Amino acid sequence: MRFDTALGLDAKKGPLAAVARFVLYAAMILVFTGPLFGLLVSAFSTTLDPTAFTLWPDELTLENFAQAGEKNVYLYLLNSFVVVGFGLLLQMVVSVFAAYALARKRFRGMTFVLLIMLATMMLPEEIIAIPLSLVLADLPLIHANLIDTYLGMILPVGAWGFSILVMTEFMKEVPVELEEAARIDGAGELRTFFTIILPLCRPALGVIGVFGFTMIWDQYLLPLIVANEPGHWTLPIALRSLRSDEEVGIGVLLAASLLALLPSVIAFLAFQRQFMRGLTSGAIKG
Repeated sequence: MRFDTALGLDAKKGPLAAVARFVLYAAMILVFTGPLFGLLVSAFSTTLDPTAFTLWPDELTLENFAQAGEKNVYLYLLNSFVVVGFGLLLQMVVSVFAAYALARKRFRGMTFVLLIMLATMMLPEEIIAIPLSLVLADLPLIHANLIDTYLGMILPVGAWGFSILVMTEFMKEVPVELEEAARIDGAGELRTFFTIILPLCRPALGVIGVFGFTMIWDQYLLPLIVANEPGHWTLPIALRSLRSDEEVGIGVLLAASLLALLPSVIAFLAFQRQFMRGLTSGAIKG
């Protein structure tokens, strides 16, 4: 497999080109991984100097993580996992069924529905914060109060216009002939959807899985609106609280930041193959 840089360095031969490639790649690695490596090292260090960058700690320790546990960081981490787990599951289910309706069905107002979804993506969260808090405090029809509940943080992320649009465009590329052949063989609509269409959309599922996980995991405004009690705080809210607490050292804050970072990295590595296939499938088909 060949990788060509934008500067065309791979096409050049000789020692100067090799040195230029090495310097370029080393600079890229330093820029992109340097802060992450510094966070990893500092989280396991005993004495921390915010103005200094070290490649290896003087003494490895887990004291920062122990103190983070005393500040209930692991409870906030568990809350984040609960919200992102059920929220992402709900979001992917809503996305695949909504995308199937938009890609395979024809109904009046379909263009209007797409415009509404695009409009929701263009609105900043700060604009809908107050209306959302009012709705969650008195849910229409059933008049339930979802403030200070997990459900109040899960339901609003259950539908995301980006995921629906990605799945819709991908499902449009699935040949209709496959669906027609399955129906000729006697398969119903649901069986055709689960056995033919959905397996072919695995790359798109990887894309919306990674982006959806990151979107829900990084939510700050929604948990801030919903979670009144510290027991329902998620990790982003806890990080802001720890930062403003004068009794919390920088080591505890860095340990909590590392715990907040790792799940996103693990999620990307887990869905990496499907994610890259989903990103490149549109270019290949085009």
